[in-house]
Amino acid sequence: MHAVFDGHNDVLLRLWQNEKKGGDAVAEFTEGTDKGHIDLPRAKAGGLAGGLCAIYIPSGDLVLKEPDADGHYVTPLSEPLERAPSLDIAMEMAAIALRLERAGSWRLCRTMADIDNALADDKFAAVLHMEGCEAIDADLTALEVFHAAGLRSLGPVWSRNNIFGHGVPFAYPMSPDTGPGLTDIGRELVKECNRLGILIDLSHITEKGFWDVAELSDQPLVASHSNPHALVPVARNLTDKQLDAIRESKGLVGLNFAVTMLRADGRENADTPLSDMVRHIDYLVDKLGIDGVAIGSDFDGALIPREISTAAGLQNLVDALQKAGYGGAELAKLCRENWFRVLRSAWHDTENA
Repeated sequence: MHAVFDGHNDVLLRLWQNEKKGGDAVAEFTEGTDKGHIDLPRAKAGGLAGGLCAIYIPSGDLVLKEPDADGHYVTPLSEPLERAPSLDIAMEMAAIALRLERAGSWRLCRTMADIDNALADDKFAAVLHMEGCEAIDADLTALEVFHAAGLRSLGPVWSRNNIFGHGVPFAYPMSPDTGPGLTDIGRELVKECNRLGILIDLSHITEKGFWDVAELSDQPLVASHSNPHALVPVARNLTDKQLDAIRESKGLVGLNFAVTMLRADGRENADTPLSDMVRHIDYLVDKLGIDGVAIGSDFDGALIPREISTAAGLQNLVDALQKAGYGGAELAKLCRENWFRVLRSAWHDTENA
């Protein structure tokens, strides 16, 4: 079994939502459930050794548009969120992450040494991520506090606009060049992330925002859960020009399992074959090299192929890649080592260099 470190999941969102209904987040994750995609038993069954776990503030007004007869759709961007309730939700999700650590259910990792030790101890290696920075203030004071709590990765925007920049809509077919890039405050956010050693994630930002980050940041360019626009022209996928820039920066792209970003027809259909996932990996490897491709599942945040189903099915993808000709050393890079390389670089972590 190849151990997998996953670049993006929304398990904290699911646990938070179920706690709001009276559930117990620690028990649900630790003991297992039939809900969603990730818990500890299913992670162990599928070789999921850890990953970037997102704090994401849901948009209550988002209703995905039904595709027309040709499969085309454009969902308007969600309205911007207010900061105060967003901060409350972010704090509640961070508290769940800390409670899981205190319970011994996972290890909250702030350095590569933490990840190495968690894997050696057979503990789930969780890294705190923020998907859309609605909880962060314009003065970036909250960023310091979240960093102290363990935040080591963030995407400035989700598929909505905020004070830092602009997101791309759910739309097919559409270019990711859908609006402005970073605001002045967004530029300050990038600089502060560089100073603190917080990875900047470029998934779901507009193409102009992508180029703004590329110009400002001293990190490798990373899109934690995105796929090639040339294969599936949804606004949330990456153009070849963006992929070229990621390669030049020695960054990476994590394969998103969302079927709408995998299927050539862009449709929401779980009967999406593993061959579609392999096709995207092949394309990314061709554009980025074997060192620039990883996994960014979007577990608990999207409809994924039925042949994967949950974290327990991860090795089905690994087996498909092996059958497609990827050897052991290549699979190790795709499954985990490429993530470790870029995290080490973004975090200024020289202990394990």
